[in-house]
Amino acid sequence: MLYNARLACYFILMLFVTWGCTYNAANIKEDTAVAVPVTPVINYAVKQSFPHDAALFTEGLLVHNGQLFESTGSPQNLPQAKSMIGVINLQTGKFDEKIALDKMYFGEGIVFLKNKLYELTYKNKVGFIYDAATFKKLDSFTYKNAEGWSLTTDGKRIIMSDGTSALTYLDPIKLTPVKQLNVTENGQPKDSLNELEFIKGYLYANIWQNNSIVKIDTASGKVVGKLDLSSLTFEAKNRNSAADVLNGIAYDSVTDKIYVTGKLWANIYRVEFAH
Repeated sequence: MLYNARLACYFILMLFVTWGCTYNAANIKEDTAVAVPVTPVINYAVKQSFPHDAALFTEGLLVHNGQLFESTGSPQNLPQAKSMIGVINLQTGKFDEKIALDKMYFGEGIVFLKNKLYELTYKNKVGFIYDAATFKKLDSFTYKNAEGWSLTTDGKRIIMSDGTSALTYLDPIKLTPVKQLNVTENGQPKDSLNELEFIKGYLYANIWQNNSIVKIDTASGKVVGKLDLSSLTFEAKNRNSAADVLNGIAYDSVTDKIYVTGKLWANIYRVEFAH
């Protein structure tokens, strides 16, 4: 009897030890799951909606001297599309063409800096420089990036995206690389960086084929916030079944207004969020 009692106690003890280990392992797994970093969500509000020419394949969007400029591309599957730079009338949606590229070029992002307008092309590895007042072509430049996607500026340098997770800073005189910013989200490279805008010390980037805009710390390259604009993409496709991806963010530093749109979208939206 004594032997059986001791044996029973031994089995009960082992049961508690096993249960305790299982409980602790479960807690460790749960704690690990909770520790996974999540990018902070940036809430926004749509304040106004403006008409936009739904035939425009938007590549760049910016505000310069109170006017909203847009650059467009010309995909082969859209023979009617043209690579242009022009001014948008927000009240009517009319696009006032200022520059048109030869058909051999696919127009991409644009930026104004020190009385000049700069434009990228998609796969030609060449960019163009124009007079910011007359839009007369002044020069061209080349770059080693496999592709050209978007441009913006921090007021001193030109910042270029090429569809990867790296942003290239260019000297505005020589148009040569002076710095590379590797962008990460929660420790992982954040690629497909597309249309760019510099707002109050931070870079904002559309993510190609995604309904989000990310906020990037220019010192570390880390994504520190994200806007989810899925509702606007859904509305755009309802208004125009041919509407393509979200692309285009412009900031008016004088009025502190922000505008967003997309390729072949029928509307431009003015949005507000903490920035």
